[in-house]
Amino acid sequence: METPSAPAASYSPSQLHDLVHSILGQELPPIVRAGHPVLRMQAQAFDGQLGDADLAALITLMRRVMHHAPGVGLAAPQLGIPLSIAVVEDKGVEDDAVAIERGRTPLPFFAMINPRYSAAGAATASFYEGCLSVPGYQAVVERHREVSLEYTTPDGRGVTTRLGGWPARIVQHETDHLNGILYLDRAETRSLADNLEYTRRWAQPSVEEARRGLGF
Repeated sequence: METPSAPAASYSPSQLHDLVHSILGQELPPIVRAGHPVLRMQAQAFDGQLGDADLAALITLMRRVMHHAPGVGLAAPQLGIPLSIAVVEDKGVEDDAVAIERGRTPLPFFAMINPRYSAAGAATASFYEGCLSVPGYQAVVERHREVSLEYTTPDGRGVTTRLGGWPARIVQHETDHLNGILYLDRAETRSLADNLEYTRRWAQPSVEEARRGLGF
């Protein structure tokens, strides 16, 4: 699905420093919700605007908020910080049928700076997903089944890796955040379900029953 280009964020290093320090003193700063302009901006590329200590502290805080939510990824704009930084981590699921159908293998923690992804093949997969910035709802999103991901680590190393299944979905979702895109921009709108209805009716390993029942 084509999405409109988001306006680019433009903050000075001192402004970014102040924004980061405004949340570093909080144990669990609130997650920014849909409707806040920061979620509709192209996050600013990180090029050293923060010192090493501040960058490490921000990543630690992002991981803590992600775990507490709980979620499997968090982008800096979700804490009100318009920088191209995201963290991801997924311990997987105990349900073997879900794990197999969705390719939900564990994804060890890592932080990605200035990430970019591209399709690794033509195959796509459609599954329900949600977002910490759009609480209470889930919708089906068609995404690339496999992607090539490029990013920089916090210590400045360039990484190129290939991911498939649910890990590929996670990095696409989080990288989209850094481009001002919410999952709802890519979703099958007729699939939208609140969490109670999703759990009650559509939590099967695949989306085929939901596709028939909701007509998408």
